[in-house]
Amino acid sequence: MSLNLSSPEPESHPNQLGAFVAELRQARGLSYQDVSTRIKYSVPQLEALEQENWSALPSGVPLRWMIKSYARFLETDETVLLNLLDKTPGAQADAASNEVAKGADWNGSDMALYVEPTQRSWGWLLIIAVLLLITVFYALDQGWIPEDWLIFDWLKEFTS
Repeated sequence: MSLNLSSPEPESHPNQLGAFVAELRQARGLSYQDVSTRIKYSVPQLEALEQENWSALPSGVPLRWMIKSYARFLETDETVLLNLLDKTPGAQADAASNEVAKGADWNGSDMALYVEPTQRSWGWLLIIAVLLLITVFYALDQGWIPEDWLIFDWLKEFTS
């Protein structure tokens, strides 16, 4: 059995994500620790993924991110692994998280990602303006600003 690493097709394990990922990892001669160090998931999580122990793994989008990271590290097509995840009966990737992870267009009807505030608070701008004004007058009082920079005569009184 030969394993084509550039364009993987799960021929030997048509519906088993864990077995396919394990086969890819072993074909590259990588240990769990090697993978864990690079993609920042723990060894028990990687073992659970390869053994398809879904109760020990996060569900939804975090699970999809984990699989994407694993696929990128193994230099394989992440869509193949995500499709296997979608076909796996025990995986806890619900339909809503699949659509979010795939970049679904919500049209603003189901979920607003950003809502423009209806009323802007000018309080912060006022506080910043007052602090800036205090800083300028303090700098004038301390003589940090040269007199030739001052264009108004009344400002020159603060430097004396």
